[in-house]
Amino acid sequence: MKIGIVILNWNGIELLKTYLPSVVQHSKEHVVYLADNASTDASIEWTAANYPEVKIIAMEQNLGYAGGYNTALKSVTEEVVCLLNSDVAVTSGWCDIMVARFEKDPKLAACQPKILDDKKKEFFEYAGAAGGFIDRYAYPYCRGRLFDSIEKDRGQYNDVVDLDWASGACLFLRKQAYLKVGRLDEDYFAHQEEVDLCWRLRHAGFVISYEPQSVVYHLGGGTLNNLNPRKSFYNFRNCLYNIVKNDHSSLWLGVLVMRMLLDGIAALKFLSNLKLAHFSAVLHAHFYFYMHLGSLLKKRKEIKAFAKVGQLKNNDLSIVYQHFIKGIMNYQKLGKIT
Repeated sequence: MKIGIVILNWNGIELLKTYLPSVVQHSKEHVVYLADNASTDASIEWTAANYPEVKIIAMEQNLGYAGGYNTALKSVTEEVVCLLNSDVAVTSGWCDIMVARFEKDPKLAACQPKILDDKKKEFFEYAGAAGGFIDRYAYPYCRGRLFDSIEKDRGQYNDVVDLDWASGACLFLRKQAYLKVGRLDEDYFAHQEEVDLCWRLRHAGFVISYEPQSVVYHLGGGTLNNLNPRKSFYNFRNCLYNIVKNDHSSLWLGVLVMRMLLDGIAALKFLSNLKLAHFSAVLHAHFYFYMHLGSLLKKRKEIKAFAKVGQLKNNDLSIVYQHFIKGIMNYQKLGKIT
């Protein structure tokens, strides 16, 4: 089995110069694609000149993460693909173990490697760490990272486990399953779209997993860093999208209301810290959510139509309470997840 490694790029020539060499070096048995989101720099020309073995898929406009990958994957023929950020360095054998995993388990739809920080290589990286989960209020969190608290990699997460979601920074994906549940939702544009996709895959009866023997190093912040209000907008808005679309429990309206109240508290904290752009981003996110509630309810109905699992249960804890009130800083101290 060959894996189609698809690197999404937008004006990232400097990142390509730094990170593409490792991808090409350690992926000789597979196929590498550059999916270019209408870059205005010399990304395409540089890649074609220096790595002619990389197949280039050029978009006519910047379609974001979801739209860019949806368009690019139409041109990718491999059964299993890897959606790889342009700021990720890979290691020897990173794909080989994934081939074995996907060949062994036909129910495996998505899998992520161990994601470490390229700036502090002994630490996990913010975007995915050692695999993601969802709490009762649809907050995503990771083994190895709770909010801004990042753990050092001491081998504590060297076990294979099933996940609620796998990181979009390096997402191995069975293309047939991806197509079955309706591809990435382009209304998200950026951030949280992998959480939504994995949630839908789980509804359809597929498995999401973590593979610690595959290791990559992620720079992070290559698209929007944590200080960018636009990132706050997408994260707050898209989490609300996730609840309406994917929380099929009888208490979903209560979950939505509580989440919006917690968002309000976060907005007030931004305001008290004079982070006015972030405060505005939360308000804008909620306004945008209300404007599109009708289409979200339609998508909810469509997902329920193909869902094989009657009611997926998120982890019955509040990560906000555990982290900010009880002071828990790492995943292992959360105790047994049920």
